[in-house]
Amino acid sequence: MSSRMSCAGLLHRAFAALVLVGAGFHADAQSIQLALPIACEPGRTCYIQNYTDLDPSRSARDYKCGTLTYDEHNGTDFRLPSLAVQKAGVEVRAAAGGSILRIRNDAPDGTFTKLGREAVREAECGNGVVIEHPEQWETQYCHLAAGSVLVKLGDKVELGQPIGRVGLSGLTEYPHLHFTVRHNGVVVDPFAYGVRPESCQGGQSLWLTALRSKLEYQERAILNAGFTTGPVTMELIEDGSAERQMPSASSMAIVAFVRAIGLKAGDAQWLVIKDPLENVIAETRSAPLQANKAQFMLFAGKKRPPGGWERGSYKATYVVERDGQVVLRKDLELML
Repeated sequence: MSSRMSCAGLLHRAFAALVLVGAGFHADAQSIQLALPIACEPGRTCYIQNYTDLDPSRSARDYKCGTLTYDEHNGTDFRLPSLAVQKAGVEVRAAAGGSILRIRNDAPDGTFTKLGREAVREAECGNGVVIEHPEQWETQYCHLAAGSVLVKLGDKVELGQPIGRVGLSGLTEYPHLHFTVRHNGVVVDPFAYGVRPESCQGGQSLWLTALRSKLEYQERAILNAGFTTGPVTMELIEDGSAERQMPSASSMAIVAFVRAIGLKAGDAQWLVIKDPLENVIAETRSAPLQANKAQFMLFAGKKRPPGGWERGSYKATYVVERDGQVVLRKDLELML
């Protein structure tokens, strides 16, 4: 299963023009140094779903010339694993010290998913904050929760200071922080500031040195994985229900599920469950994908046999293969 996922980094019509990296300026000694703008652990409790689009045409490419972006996407999307995590509360933090230039705090959560794009026209960012920094730098934070913004116009903020919480406001289908960086009014990619047009390497990272290894580029990632007791839908994964229904010895079924992001055309997937005796009890294989997928869900399961479940360790393995090579793998274990 897949869905096209998009968000815009706009608080006001004045931000509507998108100017891409590589338009005639270069990195310099006055480059800003950025802290993580969200209270999460990249690769474990949050994931980068999309990067800045660096292709000036109607096509799209991220700073590694990969597929983790879409046309005119002007920021970095830090995605949470589920709505359950978002509802528990995840702070948005100032990536650098500065002054509050703009805010919005009254946009309702979930408007786009309920009413469509027209309902969020000219408010695609939803609730958000723009911070002005020295040397003509700005950072912007979008899709914050309704009423969660903690700052006022003109406030001074320090690096790492909480400014709100991740929400579902504006043009978004999933809980995430859309983070945009501008220099002299021009959108720049914090992973490759000043990179040459059409280049797949180079440019300057604007992230603090201690963060760079944690933010290393990942072509694909596993957003959710676990065992549950019945058929799985994307909605059950998103609201956290699937992960909460852990099988027991009395369960009517054992089901393993995985939701992955960043899969590519040509990727083949399989998911298998083995019982404590190493017998395969369930397996699902997916034909090679015909197109890139922002997200994809796979599950495999078996109903309880007449004699009940064998006691011991049930193991599930999820694999993504490309050109005969394993490019993503996840192993799961369930004790009964």
